Amino acid sequence: MKISYNWLKQFIKTDWSPEQTSELLTDLGLEVEGLTSFQSVKGGLEGIVVGEVLTCVQHPNADRLKITTVSVSTDAPLQIVCGAPNVAVGQKVPVATIGTTLYTETGEAWTIKKGKIRGEESHGMICAEDELGLGKGHDGIMVLDEKLKTGTLLAEVFKIENDQVFEIGLTPNRADAMSHYGVARDLRAGFTQKDINTELITPSVSAFHVDNRSLRIDVDVVDKNLAPRYCGLTISNIKVADSPAWLQNRLKAIGLTPINNVVDATNYVLHELGQPLHAFDANKITGNKIIVKTLPSGTKFTTLDGVERELHEEDLMICNAEKPMCIAGVFGGMDSGVTQSTTSIFLESAYFNPVSVRKTAKRHALNTDASFRFERGIDPNITEYALKRAALLIEELTDGVVTSDLIDFYPNKIEDFQVRLSFDNAKDLIGEEIPKDIIKRILMSLDIRINNVTETGLGLTVPAFRNDVQREADIIEEILRVYGYNNIKTTEKLNASISNTSKFEDYKLQNIVGNQLVSQGFFETLTNSLTTPDYIKLDSDLKPEHHVEMLNPLSADLSVLRQSMLFSGLESIRHNVNRRREDLKLFEFGKTYHNFTNNREEFKHLSVLITGNRHENRWNTETKPSDFYYMKGTVEAILTRLGIHKLKASPIQSQVFSEGLTLSFGKTKLVEFGLVKKAILKHFGISQTVLFADFKWDAIIETAKYNRISFTSISKYPEVRRDFALLIDQSVSFESIYKIAKQTEKQLLKGVNLFDVYEGKNLPAGKKSYAVSFTIQDESKTLTDKQIDKIMNKLQTNFEKQLGAELR
Repeated sequence: MKISYNWLKQFIKTDWSPEQTSELLTDLGLEVEGLTSFQSVKGGLEGIVVGEVLTCVQHPNADRLKITTVSVSTDAPLQIVCGAPNVAVGQKVPVATIGTTLYTETGEAWTIKKGKIRGEESHGMICAEDELGLGKGHDGIMVLDEKLKTGTLLAEVFKIENDQVFEIGLTPNRADAMSHYGVARDLRAGFTQKDINTELITPSVSAFHVDNRSLRIDVDVVDKNLAPRYCGLTISNIKVADSPAWLQNRLKAIGLTPINNVVDATNYVLHELGQPLHAFDANKITGNKIIVKTLPSGTKFTTLDGVERELHEEDLMICNAEKPMCIAGVFGGMDSGVTQSTTSIFLESAYFNPVSVRKTAKRHALNTDASFRFERGIDPNITEYALKRAALLIEELTDGVVTSDLIDFYPNKIEDFQVRLSFDNAKDLIGEEIPKDIIKRILMSLDIRINNVTETGLGLTVPAFRNDVQREADIIEEILRVYGYNNIKTTEKLNASISNTSKFEDYKLQNIVGNQLVSQGFFETLTNSLTTPDYIKLDSDLKPEHHVEMLNPLSADLSVLRQSMLFSGLESIRHNVNRRREDLKLFEFGKTYHNFTNNREEFKHLSVLITGNRHENRWNTETKPSDFYYMKGTVEAILTRLGIHKLKASPIQSQVFSEGLTLSFGKTKLVEFGLVKKAILKHFGISQTVLFADFKWDAIIETAKYNRISFTSISKYPEVRRDFALLIDQSVSFESIYKIAKQTEKQLLKGVNLFDVYEGKNLPAGKKSYAVSFTIQDESKTLTDKQIDKIMNKLQTNFEKQLGAELR
């Protein structure tokens, strides 16, 4: 939400700097996320002065150019080459001097420099309206009032407005602060706490009156629950035109585009007071009647953006006697809005049911300034005041007159909230006793009325616009945020309890694995559990009926809970690769969610993603790309660290991997890993190889409980290494060699390692060569050559018999 500082100071007088005010607003809970400058004319007309044309002659080398001399009250007149057809002697004109920066319509900057035009020197530029940002005219130079003094800064002539704009990260509960008036109200409370007494200034509506009753439009509110309050009146004889500069500047400062004086006035009051308004062209209200009601499901309605929408039976509509004109509290219709030909309007100010507006806005994927406020709950008691304020403003801007009584349908007044505050509860919750007189002062500064005072507490009335303050805890939170969280002393005593927990607790195992991965150069990520339902199209193992759907999704792309960790991880990969971070090693602990026939379930996972090179490029290290075996080593290292051994590997059966493995402990699947299919990567716009490992963390936790620590003393006798170069069939795996070796010699064979693989020339068809090393050791004595040879002969014999291997 954007708040103009100049606009804010219309409600509360202060000489604080914008930076000081930002700090106070943040302390009050209205976090200022940014502070930007605004100028009504970009560049502020800096370097532009009023000049007087002294001479004007034809350029000798160009028919359309003239050479002028212009006085700008410096030592000597400036020679300027000008191409405008209307330049003449005696004119007062805007002159951009050397070094001045001007801006194009798209905001691009360019600087005035000394130069030659067709052989004649030019020391500046005589400007047109559009070149200065003061208009759109470019037929000729801008001719100024001849009474202006030569050398006057043009910024002083046009009164350029400079403003500071706060970008406030408004939390959803603070509906009361969705306007300049609301922010000023909080600011007053903050000043009061700092013993700075300042008055909250509100626009007067005492001048409001009905000029005549020549245009009456009746109002019929059919659904009183969806529209608890509805106000309106008519204004006639209006002249739709551009808004004055002051109003346009206010709207531009907060990022709005001015449209016309009527629409701009409603937008102004919306951001001033927080009350959305809507102006209907009165001539398009058939039957001179407004009907507030719902319509049958499937009714067609074209909104202001030209999109035809199908209405839901619960959508509240503003209708005339024949057809709908507006989706209440959300968006206007194409055929009922204000145009240049509009001469009379019906001005609406209402309080609509927040839940109804929120559901309607979500259903139609419409997010407007009006719906943003209605769905959070506006002040139901400001409706009439805001309507009078807007009516007076429109009268002033359009020369219109009020031509009907003000209609106010409000059958059941929305009452203020009654809350009881206990001083003891406030002390316990805050952790410090705040003096009672300070508590009273804070509450009164927030417009919370104190009905009665006792030794133990206060009886309070909270205004209806504070729909987030209905409990004692809410009152205490209000006291604390104004008093200042920073003013609460930190205790010098730290209390802690000793917990008797298992070493296999989830968080402990996460810390072990997380520390190990971080030490290997991995980064931990935290992705959104909400995702798009379209991702299941990439994996046929996922079913749409298993989606856990959000009842009130923020958007279609965040409407379901994820069934797989892969796709949110690939979003992170894409984000980084698109920003030239191509070497990535990421991991995440998270959950997947599934809606099965009988119940909903969630499963814990550890996902690991690797792409690009293993390490950064270095002058003394060869760069190697991450491959399947690097991922395999990472996976096995994690399981080994958790004490999980005796794993069974099997080829993966998955729709997301082009190749990979499943590692199981007994019949329990622990992890699946491999290369992600190129078709899936293409969907995310990723062109490089990505490796993915999905640990079933629930199963990991259970399996880790079988971990038993074992150790042996280091042998004092030497180990021996012998190598075989085995010629074997292409189908033979290293795992087969490993198992045969371990079965052949169970006691003395300590290690089997594959250190070279050769496939290619000089080998028979269908064959490959494995270079395998064997580590042999007796922990009770030194081995003799005879013993070693005997073991190696047995290994060779078994390889030849069982695998058909040959020694090369």
